[in-house]
Amino acid sequence: MDFAAFKSGMKQNFALDLDSYKEAQLKRRLETFLARHKTDYGAYFRQLLANKASFKEFVDFLTINVSEFFRDPKLFAILETEVLPRLLAGRGGLRIWSAACSIGAEPYSLAILLEELAPGRRHQILATDIDQQILQAARTAAYGPESLRNVGTARLARFFTQEDEHKRTLVDGIKKKVEFRQHNLLKDPFERDFDLIACRNVLIYFTREAQNDLFLKFSRALTPGGFLFIGGSEMIFRYRELGLDKVTTCMYTRVGNRDI
Repeated sequence: MDFAAFKSGMKQNFALDLDSYKEAQLKRRLETFLARHKTDYGAYFRQLLANKASFKEFVDFLTINVSEFFRDPKLFAILETEVLPRLLAGRGGLRIWSAACSIGAEPYSLAILLEELAPGRRHQILATDIDQQILQAARTAAYGPESLRNVGTARLARFFTQEDEHKRTLVDGIKKKVEFRQHNLLKDPFERDFDLIACRNVLIYFTREAQNDLFLKFSRALTPGGFLFIGGSEMIFRYRELGLDKVTTCMYTRVGNRDI
């Protein structure tokens, strides 16, 4: 079995579309992974078919579970001072989606901002990821210093409890504001009517065709005037064709109410 056959087998047997990932990058990472496990495509594929734990390990390898609270502080400052106040002024409770949420730092950061900006107001914050294990870690909400380096002293004291010298746990009041679900961006349907969608530093691993398809789906999932928040290394090239307008770096808004 070669790389192409492995991709085909993953799609047929696991509904995992590896063709949507950048080929050279994926192949390089995968062959390093196989070498580390002293196996080849065929033997590893048979292992995946026979062992659910191995498939979970592969999904964990495939997803880049690197995240932290208020990642890119300057961009979160724009959310805090411009985007969220604008949304809160024109709507009641907000509907927010953190896609490919990893360890939960991103949706929890949004929940903290909303609690500070509009205390007690009820919002729906949906956080999704393909990896069930990482979702369970997100629900636990225990974090080390590397995930909390952008959290100031006042926020640490208000929103976290010190478990030990290495871990802090988010308070229940914030944890309860986020609903976690499994979701595969490449194959599962998207819900609609979100005021804000955050999907950051994930689509850079996908092909341009897959990126364009996902950006269109995100645009359709937004309410008119809703915002799409992407990663610092990502860009939407033909955003107007997707019904979007660029607000600032990494921030786009859904224009009008026309169908796209």
